[in-house]
Amino acid sequence: MECCSNHSDKKTIRSEEEKKSLLKRMNIVIGQLCGIKTMIEEDRYCGDVLMQLAAADKAVKSIANLILNTHMHTCFVSAVQAGDTEVVDELAELVKRFQ
Repeated sequence: MECCSNHSDKKTIRSEEEKKSLLKRMNIVIGQLCGIKTMIEEDRYCGDVLMQLAAADKAVKSIANLILNTHMHTCFVSAVQAGDTEVVDELAELVKRFQ
């Protein structure tokens, strides 16, 4: 993975393998959410809907943790080594959002 960052255009270049893995996980979550939508349309029991929502939430958090971990080990480290300490505040904000 390669991080290209400047203030006007931030990008993370991911390997095809990493993209494939992340997209596979995202498609699973999308499937879960579509299933939950159907459950609501069919007036399914609240407890069952909540259980599925919890599973989808956990799956999304798992994806976020993978991306955050990669970000810390690549983009963040590279930026700090290049003298960009503004990324510390950015990382702190990102971590807060996923607690």
